[in-house]
Amino acid sequence: MAHDFQVVVDTADPHELAGWWAETLGWPVEPTDEDFVREMVAKGYAKEEETRTYRGKLVWRTGAAIRHPDSPPDGPPRRILFQEVPEPKTVKNRLHIDVWVGADNVEATMEKLTARGAKFLWRGRQGPHSWVTMADPEGNEFCIS
Repeated sequence: MAHDFQVVVDTADPHELAGWWAETLGWPVEPTDEDFVREMVAKGYAKEEETRTYRGKLVWRTGAAIRHPDSPPDGPPRRILFQEVPEPKTVKNRLHIDVWVGADNVEATMEKLTARGAKFLWRGRQGPHSWVTMADPEGNEFCIS
C-alpha cells in the first residue's frame, strides 16, 4: 500500500521561509484560519504565546506550509511544512529538494535566487546531467537543474 507524506523543513522562522519557498516554487502559502486559531486559544487547546501576527494575520507561531497548486482540495495535499526549531542549522542536509527549472533556465534562476537571499555552493555533474547546489536563506541545501 502506498502512503501519502509531506516534507517538513526545520527553520528559525517558518513564515519567512515558507514565503521564500512559495515564491521559489510558485506554490501558494496555505492560508491561516484566524477564527480557528482564536477558537483554539479561547477553548484552552492552545496558548496565546503559541500564536503571532505575521503580515497582519494571526498565525500559529511554530509552523507554516506551502501547497502544490494542483493539490486536490479534498484528501492529502502535496505540501511542504516549515516548523520552528530553537537551534540553527549546523551541518549538511541529509535530505534536500531538487527544483527542476530546465537546463536553459539554471543560470537565470540561480541569479534570481541569489538576489533573494540564496547562496551558491557548488556545481555538480554526473554524465550528461548537471545541477547547481545552493542554500536557502537559512542554509538548507537544495539543487536546481
